[in-house]
Amino acid sequence: MLKRFYPDEYADSAYEIDFRKLYEEGYRGIIFDIDNTLVPHGAPADEKSKAFIGRLKALGYRIILLSNNKEPRVKMFNDQVGTEYIYKAGKPSVGNYLKAMERMNTTKKNTLFIGDQIFTDVWGANRAGIKTYLVKPIHPKEEIQIVLKRYLEKIILFFYKRYHKKR
Repeated sequence: MLKRFYPDEYADSAYEIDFRKLYEEGYRGIIFDIDNTLVPHGAPADEKSKAFIGRLKALGYRIILLSNNKEPRVKMFNDQVGTEYIYKAGKPSVGNYLKAMERMNTTKKNTLFIGDQIFTDVWGANRAGIKTYLVKPIHPKEEIQIVLKRYLEKIILFFYKRYHKKR
Protein backbone atom coordinates (compact mmCIF):
# COMPACT_ATOMS: atom_id res chain seq x y z
CA MET A 1 0.00 0.00 0.00
CA LEU A 2 2.75 2.47 0.85
CA LYS A 3 4.58 1.81 -2.43
CA ARG A 4 2.20 4.12 -4.27
CA PHE A 5 3.92 6.97 -2.42
CA TYR A 6 7.49 5.83 -3.11
CA PRO A 7 9.54 7.96 -5.49
CA ASP A 8 11.50 6.23 -8.23
CA GLU A 9 14.59 8.03 -6.97
CA TYR A 10 15.51 9.95 -3.83
CA ALA A 11 18.15 12.70 -4.01
CA ASP A 12 19.63 15.21 -1.61
CA SER A 13 18.92 18.04 -4.04
CA ALA A 14 17.52 18.72 -7.50
CA TYR A 15 20.85 20.39 -8.22
CA GLU A 16 22.72 17.09 -7.74
CA ILE A 17 20.74 14.92 -10.17
CA ASP A 18 22.70 13.84 -13.26
CA PHE A 19 20.45 15.42 -15.89
CA ARG A 20 23.02 14.89 -18.66
CA LYS A 21 22.84 11.13 -18.10
CA LEU A 22 19.04 11.24 -18.00
CA TYR A 23 19.02 13.17 -21.28
CA GLU A 24 21.25 10.47 -22.82
CA GLU A 25 18.70 7.91 -21.58
CA GLY A 26 16.00 9.70 -23.59
CA TYR A 27 14.32 12.05 -21.11
CA ARG A 28 13.24 15.35 -22.69
CA GLY A 29 10.83 17.05 -20.30
CA ILE A 30 11.10 18.05 -16.66
CA ILE A 31 8.24 19.10 -14.44
CA PHE A 32 9.48 20.93 -11.35
CA ASP A 33 7.83 21.89 -8.13
CA ILE A 34 9.23 25.27 -6.96
CA ASP A 35 9.04 25.76 -3.20
CA ASN A 36 11.66 23.85 -1.25
CA THR A 37 12.61 22.02 -4.44
CA LEU A 38 14.39 24.83 -6.33
CA VAL A 39 14.37 27.63 -3.73
CA PRO A 40 13.21 28.03 -0.11
CA HIS A 41 9.46 28.39 0.34
CA GLY A 42 8.23 31.69 -1.11
CA ALA A 43 11.67 32.85 -2.25
CA PRO A 44 12.31 34.42 -5.65
CA ALA A 45 14.57 32.72 -8.17
CA ASP A 46 18.20 33.14 -7.16
CA GLU A 47 21.33 33.00 -9.30
CA LYS A 48 21.73 29.27 -8.63
CA SER A 49 18.20 28.39 -9.81
CA LYS A 50 18.42 30.71 -12.84
CA ALA A 51 21.75 29.20 -13.95
CA PHE A 52 20.43 25.68 -13.27
CA ILE A 53 17.31 26.11 -15.43
CA GLY A 54 19.48 27.73 -18.12
CA ARG A 55 21.83 24.71 -18.17
CA LEU A 56 18.91 22.30 -18.44
CA LYS A 57 17.43 24.25 -21.36
CA ALA A 58 20.85 24.29 -23.03
CA LEU A 59 20.97 20.48 -22.72
CA GLY A 60 17.70 20.37 -24.67
CA TYR A 61 15.11 19.86 -21.94
CA ARG A 62 11.63 21.34 -22.06
CA ILE A 63 10.73 22.56 -18.58
CA ILE A 64 7.50 23.49 -16.85
CA LEU A 65 6.83 24.54 -13.27
CA LEU A 66 3.87 22.83 -11.60
CA SER A 67 2.78 24.46 -8.37
CA ASN A 68 -0.21 24.44 -6.06
CA ASN A 69 0.51 28.10 -5.32
CA LYS A 70 -1.43 31.03 -6.72
CA GLU A 71 -0.30 32.72 -9.90
CA PRO A 72 1.53 35.74 -8.40
CA ARG A 73 3.98 33.48 -6.53
CA VAL A 74 4.58 31.15 -9.50
CA LYS A 75 4.81 34.01 -12.02
CA MET A 76 7.32 35.86 -9.80
CA PHE A 77 9.64 32.84 -9.92
CA ASN A 78 8.99 32.07 -13.56
CA ASP A 79 9.68 35.65 -14.70
CA GLN A 80 13.26 35.08 -13.54
CA VAL A 81 13.83 31.64 -15.09
CA GLY A 82 11.82 32.03 -18.30
CA THR A 83 10.01 28.75 -18.70
CA GLU A 84 6.35 27.71 -18.66
CA TYR A 85 4.19 27.20 -15.60
CA ILE A 86 0.90 25.90 -14.27
CA TYR A 87 -0.36 27.42 -11.02
CA LYS A 88 -3.07 26.16 -8.63
CA ALA A 89 -2.23 22.73 -10.06
CA GLY A 90 -4.28 20.71 -7.58
CA LYS A 91 -1.50 18.18 -6.98
CA PRO A 92 -1.81 15.22 -6.44
CA SER A 93 -4.59 15.32 -9.04
CA VAL A 94 -3.27 13.90 -12.33
CA GLY A 95 -4.83 16.39 -14.74
CA ASN A 96 -2.18 19.09 -14.67
CA TYR A 97 0.69 16.60 -14.89
CA LEU A 98 -0.87 15.46 -18.16
CA LYS A 99 -1.43 19.06 -19.25
CA ALA A 100 2.23 19.83 -18.49
CA MET A 101 3.38 16.96 -20.72
CA GLU A 102 1.04 18.09 -23.46
CA ARG A 103 2.43 21.64 -23.30
CA MET A 104 6.01 20.32 -23.40
CA ASN A 105 5.14 17.85 -26.17
CA THR A 106 6.54 14.98 -24.10
CA THR A 107 5.21 11.60 -22.95
CA LYS A 108 5.10 9.63 -19.71
CA LYS A 109 8.17 7.72 -20.87
CA ASN A 110 10.39 10.77 -21.47
CA THR A 111 9.24 13.10 -18.68
CA LEU A 112 10.66 13.51 -15.18
CA PHE A 113 9.07 15.05 -12.13
CA ILE A 114 11.15 16.59 -9.34
CA GLY A 115 9.58 17.71 -6.05
CA ASP A 116 10.04 17.73 -2.29
CA GLN A 117 6.70 16.41 -1.04
CA ILE A 118 5.46 12.84 -1.09
CA PHE A 119 1.70 13.36 -0.75
CA THR A 120 1.36 16.01 -3.44
CA ASP A 121 4.35 15.93 -5.79
CA VAL A 122 5.41 12.29 -5.86
CA TRP A 123 2.01 10.69 -5.44
CA GLY A 124 0.53 12.79 -8.24
CA ALA A 125 3.42 12.12 -10.62
CA ASN A 126 3.32 8.39 -9.80
CA ARG A 127 -0.39 8.34 -10.58
CA ALA A 128 0.36 10.10 -13.88
CA GLY A 129 2.97 7.44 -14.75
CA ILE A 130 5.97 9.80 -14.71
CA LYS A 131 9.43 8.96 -13.33
CA THR A 132 9.67 10.68 -9.95
CA TYR A 133 12.50 12.20 -7.98
CA LEU A 134 11.91 13.16 -4.38
CA VAL A 135 14.42 15.70 -3.11
CA LYS A 136 15.10 16.80 0.44
CA PRO A 137 13.52 20.15 1.27
CA ILE A 138 15.93 23.05 0.81
CA HIS A 139 14.88 24.90 3.96
CA PRO A 140 13.15 23.81 7.19
CA LYS A 141 10.81 26.86 7.32
CA GLU A 142 7.44 25.77 5.92
CA GLU A 143 3.73 26.43 6.29
CA ILE A 144 2.06 24.54 9.14
CA GLN A 145 0.07 22.19 6.90
CA ILE A 146 3.32 21.08 5.24
CA VAL A 147 5.08 20.65 8.61
CA LEU A 148 2.33 18.26 9.70
CA LYS A 149 2.62 16.22 6.48
CA ARG A 150 6.38 15.92 6.99
CA TYR A 151 5.76 13.69 10.03
CA LEU A 152 3.77 11.28 7.89
CA GLU A 153 6.41 11.51 5.14
CA LYS A 154 9.05 10.31 7.62
CA ILE A 155 7.08 7.08 8.04
CA ILE A 156 6.86 6.58 4.27
CA LEU A 157 10.59 7.31 3.87
CA PHE A 158 11.46 4.83 6.62
CA PHE A 159 9.71 2.03 4.73
CA TYR A 160 11.00 3.29 1.36
CA LYS A 161 14.61 3.10 2.56
CA ARG A 162 14.04 -0.30 4.13
CA TYR A 163 12.45 -1.57 0.89
CA HIS A 164 15.40 -0.37 -1.19
CA LYS A 165 17.98 -1.96 1.14
CA LYS A 166 16.35 -5.35 0.52
CA ARG A 167 16.60 -5.01 -3.27
